[in-house]
Amino acid sequence: MNGRKLPSFTIWRAIFVLLMAAGAYSTYLRVRYGLGGVTNLSDQFPWGIWIGFDILCGVGLAAGGFTLVAVVHIFNIERYKPILRPAILTAFLGYVLVVLALLFDLGRPDRVWHPLVMWNPHSVMFEVAWCVTLYTTVLALEFAPTVFEKLGWHKPLDWLKFISVPLMIVGVILSTLHQSSLGSLYLIVPHKLYALWYTPVLPVFFYLSAICAGLAMTIFESWHSSRVFGRALELPLAAGLARVLAVLLMVLLFVRFLDLEQRGVLGLLRENRTETWLFGLEIVLLAVPMVLLFKRRVRWNPAKLYGCAVLVIFGFIANRLNVSVTGMEAGSGTHYVPRWTEIAVTLAIIALGFAVFRVIAQYFPVFEEHREDQAHAPREAREAAEEGIPAGVG
Repeated sequence: MNGRKLPSFTIWRAIFVLLMAAGAYSTYLRVRYGLGGVTNLSDQFPWGIWIGFDILCGVGLAAGGFTLVAVVHIFNIERYKPILRPAILTAFLGYVLVVLALLFDLGRPDRVWHPLVMWNPHSVMFEVAWCVTLYTTVLALEFAPTVFEKLGWHKPLDWLKFISVPLMIVGVILSTLHQSSLGSLYLIVPHKLYALWYTPVLPVFFYLSAICAGLAMTIFESWHSSRVFGRALELPLAAGLARVLAVLLMVLLFVRFLDLEQRGVLGLLRENRTETWLFGLEIVLLAVPMVLLFKRRVRWNPAKLYGCAVLVIFGFIANRLNVSVTGMEAGSGTHYVPRWTEIAVTLAIIALGFAVFRVIAQYFPVFEEHREDQAHAPREAREAAEEGIPAGVG
């Protein structure tokens, strides 16, 4: 023994290798034997966690990109610019991994390009396919300046800056369309989706909850990035996002219960069944951080702020899984439990996303603007501007 310490994150690296190995084995089974050889899906229940989690959750959790772009470049709130690039990178990787996950779920993944040339404008899935394809392209272009800065490519950088504003407006529009349209997919099954989740305004709920998840994911990513890369947490910015998040959660929960009352299904909450308890779990996971984030001492405490962001993320995931799995089980007459290989693929995709983000953030100027901002704006001044209080208080 030479007394040297083991490298940091050794355990996490081992877990990463195990997850990737399990994902690779599951991928082999998927390619070799098809969906039946790797999933517990059936004709009665054709959509499982690869749709409910990998697609519906993946797209929603990547909503921080279009939300921050709208805040900084459309509403011109410049103080959030230091966390814009990480949010765009998170969104871009999220959409790329969503496309990767879709290749697992499609019966014929080699035909994933068909909606681009075989148009069916009456299909919601056609609109989602086009919007996701175009928005992924937009995110790639929005992140490209970071790559060009690293490579010293000034002419392409100038060209992208010239078209940046219309490009970002298009990106916000596209993201708005498909975030809500994912909810529209379930409007065609009014007799299969349980009444606690089926509603004509489901697309609106999908859109509002995606914005909440995007803000929570931005806080989550900022907290982890500060620890991994030894940076200071952008606490004034994260606290500002948390204050907006609390208001949006309040609006979301209010309109959801108002919708239940208007449709006359509030009585379902008195029934002792699995759907009721899982609906309650979803609401609690969103209501608790909503209440806490209205308190300044919670928003300005990094650990508590992070905990609230995690609760919102889990609440969002619970909602999407309740819609896609719990609510659909009630009307399908069957019970679905994902096979371990389905879970392995999902976890491998998540692990891959974290790893790729870390590599890109390590070698490209993802946080460059944060360092410039730190040099010109003292922390006390930023806190005062954010909270409207004298600098140094609190």
